[in-house]
Amino acid sequence: MPVVRTWRRSAPEPDAGWEFEVRARRSTRTAVVVAIVLVLAFTAGGLLLRTGSTGVNFRVADQVAMILIGIIGAGAVLMLTRPRVRAGSRGVAVRNILGEQVYPWSYIRGAAFLDGKAWARLELADDDYVPMLAIRANDKTHAADAIERVRELGARYAPQD
Repeated sequence: MPVVRTWRRSAPEPDAGWEFEVRARRSTRTAVVVAIVLVLAFTAGGLLLRTGSTGVNFRVADQVAMILIGIIGAGAVLMLTRPRVRAGSRGVAVRNILGEQVYPWSYIRGAAFLDGKAWARLELADDDYVPMLAIRANDKTHAADAIERVRELGARYAPQD
């Protein structure tokens, strides 16, 4: 199978063969706001934990733990900002929440945005597909332009039958 998986994070290379890159817009902004609210709420909760008289003895360690829970929760929410799709002469690189996979054009049948679905998908030669979480329906024209750009690059670089 001609799929290349990369798990390590590296600095982007300027001449890596990627002509197009897209990330979700609205869901990214929402995730950042939710992460900030989580950190603020858990920090406020942690700082105010010892001020009331609930009959339970909370210590500084409990306060620190409460704040750390908020930071960990915010980090988990920020994982939702990772999705990215890159396309170019090498193929299409799809990074969803964990990991990135690079699909050569010879292995790709097309890119589709099915009605009622939240995100686009990359259709593969073996009747499989890969969700592209970076191209989301709630981004409207940004998503339509992105899927069209992926199709244009596919028409340019995919081997002709």
